[in-house]
Amino acid sequence: MKLPVTLTVRLTVAQAVVRFLAAQHTERDGVEHRMFGGVFGIFGHGNVAGIGQALATSGPGLPYYLSRNEQAMVHTAAAYARAANRLSTLACTTSIGPGATNMVTGAAAATINRLPVLLLPGDIFATRVASPVLQELEDPRSYDVSVNDCFKPVSRFWDRVNRPEQLPAALLAAMRVLADPAETGAVTLSLPQDVQAEAADWPEELFARRVWHIPRPRPERSALARAAELVKAASRPLIVAGGGVIYSEATGELRAFAETFGVPVAETQAGKGALPHGHPMAMGAIGATGTTAANALAREADLIIGVGTRYSDFTTASHSLFAPEARFVNLNITGFDAAKMSGLQLVADAREGLADLAAACSGWATGEDYRSRAAGLSRAWDSAVDAAYALDGDPLPQPAVIGAVNAAAGDDGVVICAAGSMPGDLHKLWRPSGPGSYHVEYGYSCMGYEIAGGLGVKLAAPEREVFVMVGDGSYLMMAQELVTAVAEGVKLTVVLVDNSGFASIGRLSESVGAERLGTAYRYRGEGRYDGGPLPVDLAANAASLGATVLRPSSLAELRKALDTARASRGVTVVYVRADPAIDSPSSEAWWDVPVAEVSSTGTGREARTAYETAKRDQHRRLTPPAG
Repeated sequence: MKLPVTLTVRLTVAQAVVRFLAAQHTERDGVEHRMFGGVFGIFGHGNVAGIGQALATSGPGLPYYLSRNEQAMVHTAAAYARAANRLSTLACTTSIGPGATNMVTGAAAATINRLPVLLLPGDIFATRVASPVLQELEDPRSYDVSVNDCFKPVSRFWDRVNRPEQLPAALLAAMRVLADPAETGAVTLSLPQDVQAEAADWPEELFARRVWHIPRPRPERSALARAAELVKAASRPLIVAGGGVIYSEATGELRAFAETFGVPVAETQAGKGALPHGHPMAMGAIGATGTTAANALAREADLIIGVGTRYSDFTTASHSLFAPEARFVNLNITGFDAAKMSGLQLVADAREGLADLAAACSGWATGEDYRSRAAGLSRAWDSAVDAAYALDGDPLPQPAVIGAVNAAAGDDGVVICAAGSMPGDLHKLWRPSGPGSYHVEYGYSCMGYEIAGGLGVKLAAPEREVFVMVGDGSYLMMAQELVTAVAEGVKLTVVLVDNSGFASIGRLSESVGAERLGTAYRYRGEGRYDGGPLPVDLAANAASLGATVLRPSSLAELRKALDTARASRGVTVVYVRADPAIDSPSSEAWWDVPVAEVSSTGTGREARTAYETAKRDQHRRLTPPAG
């Protein structure tokens, strides 16, 4: 019997990686997507002769983008993946040493937020003949350790390719994790620099067009029946919509469920926009940064239906928000998240799970009194937001800045933010037009994400107007991706809100008796401390990086500047001085930040007393699921 001839092609390991990535696709609901929209990279001796050479000769199938910071490019990839509903992402390549470890923070953020990114850090020589090489961390316990081992705890899959023969299995395993909505996160393939340049004969089928089909698993029947019994027995149910609603494109099913059964919907940071503002069942944000409407209903609810949420401490107000007797039904693609809060687990795709649960609950609905109460609470919160948006002054109140950006964003805009006081204010105040209009990284709350994330959103959704909101603290952490946006011709509107310090942590510091230590940008030093602002001009800095800069000083001027930025074709930074003393309306919810048990100040002792009082409302949720 004559065996079939296996056709091979001779390529280096790096060339094989690039060719493989260019052939990967995902498919869901009959629509295919390129898995990788390109590769972001910064080259050094650990990857320039390998991945760099491969990208330079690969053709247009896998575009290359030059980043200015390794952490930033992982943020860009994660934002790209989120804007693409996790159906596409970017790959990131670096040299060995500091280039690689700079990506660790970005990897942690991607994994925490359940977003697929592929990291390709260079590594030390597999042959070890030149060791120790430049930037190698020598570990006396083992020659098989490098700084890339730092990626293991923050990656959903990690491998080091020490031989060409290991590459096919590593690539296929990486794609399996990236394309699995229940497993996805950062994936790291460490590529020793000598192995990248090594050639081998590869079977051509490794580079054939490959489609990874994204499943939509449905809930197990008996679990569905038990969940339906709980729902139909509830009189005050509340839906908590998380990011899984948006990633699974289940917003239509969520709307239908809420409307059919009269169940109000509260939204996490990742789930905001699952229902558009103005929908009668939309209560807005929930938790420590939530609306008074959503939080009031959460306290009264007898049943919480969590859809695609991981129940972070901000969502649960550090487990103090929901009533002790409340039951939970958790619909989630992962059993890990579905099991939280001692909930009844519906492990399924959000879209399919909501549709099946709706069918199982046919004939049931909440009472008119409950719907009327929800509507009244929502109207009261809307009035509070209207008042906050109408504030004016010089410097401007941050809520008014958010309101002006919200108006400028319109139906096609998307706001990007990450850390500081603005994510909390945005969660409360922003009025989303629908899914994809709100993009705040709050799983890791990583300062510096904003501009890099805005770049990723715009690359993934070029048809949308992108508004990056960034405070001065985060801007100073990572502003250089303005240069990347300028170089790539990517249009961004960056609203740089300067309140001369860390406003959020300043308020928190004061509330716990830490007296705002280290939270303001002021002169400090022998013979120089006068409490005055530093002579720092962030607007001039943005202009030096290639952006067009506008400096409004009133609410009317801000609105005009935003119109100008929207009409522009490049990168515009709208620089706004903000008043850190003016806060947004209270969420009337708590967040657990431990306070010193012993303090020499009256404010510290008062803070401890208030902390101990609030701790009494925490519930550990140990009761087994009903049903």
